[in-house]
Amino acid sequence: MFKSVITVVFFLFFFNNYVEAQDQLITNKLDSVVASKGATVGFSVYILETGDTLSLNGSRHFPMQSVYKFHLALVVLEMVDRGKLSLGQKVLLKKADLPPNTHSPLRDKYPNGNVFVSVDELLRYTVGQSDNNGCDKLFKLVGGPKVVDQYMKKIGIKDVAIVGTEAQMHADYMMQFKNYSSPQASTNLLLKFFQGKILKAGTTEYLMKIMQESASGPNKLKGLLPAGTLVAHKTGYSGSNDDGLTYATNDIGIVTLPNGNHMLISAFVMMSKEIEAVNDRLIAELAKLAFDKYGGKTSK
Repeated sequence: MFKSVITVVFFLFFFNNYVEAQDQLITNKLDSVVASKGATVGFSVYILETGDTLSLNGSRHFPMQSVYKFHLALVVLEMVDRGKLSLGQKVLLKKADLPPNTHSPLRDKYPNGNVFVSVDELLRYTVGQSDNNGCDKLFKLVGGPKVVDQYMKKIGIKDVAIVGTEAQMHADYMMQFKNYSSPQASTNLLLKFFQGKILKAGTTEYLMKIMQESASGPNKLKGLLPAGTLVAHKTGYSGSNDDGLTYATNDIGIVTLPNGNHMLISAFVMMSKEIEAVNDRLIAELAKLAFDKYGGKTSK
């Protein structure tokens, strides 16, 4: 009996040391990925089925850019769930709603405006193609950024702020820093969404599908993952200024791992002196690091 107890104690001792060593190894790898880059990086991972977490600057505030279109979509669809809006509802898209100096495939489709489009179409362009004009039309529909910000606080996502539209960010580059989130807050929001704590089953599935089919940012979270990996995500990108400084490039999403588990992941790169390809590769390497660590680990 005594010998058995000693055996168990030694096993637990070596097992705990092994786990700590592995955790330190992944931390060292994270540090090495970002160490040589001229950028501030935030990273947060949560594995739904095991509770494993990974974080780098997880509580720091980063400008979201178009990542906040996911937050907006949640509010729109929550209103759909309550019957305040419907996906088939038509909205007048005026010429004035389609300014030319911003990313907008929706404007490319309807260059003259003055057409009625459905809420469904606005959501698909806004989330799936990161359309800035569609985004601001949806902001008007729900009552403005303040409504979205208040809803985030209501559901317990407190380390986030949404105060300005895409047009306002375009007019004043400092506005993007007021539309912020911490990586952990984004991951927590993904968790609530995926667990069905925000939307009904049908609208949850609807938004998941749009995010899975999104062609935005193919070299970010998805960049180094195996072909066919299911990734539901939303990107954000500020572009670069005349000095080559990128204020923000981001990607958050839900990755289905080879073992069937789900990795909720948020990657933010801020004030980067690197070119776009290097920034995207940085996000891709972080995602691949987490994918390799947790992809073969089964639930507890």
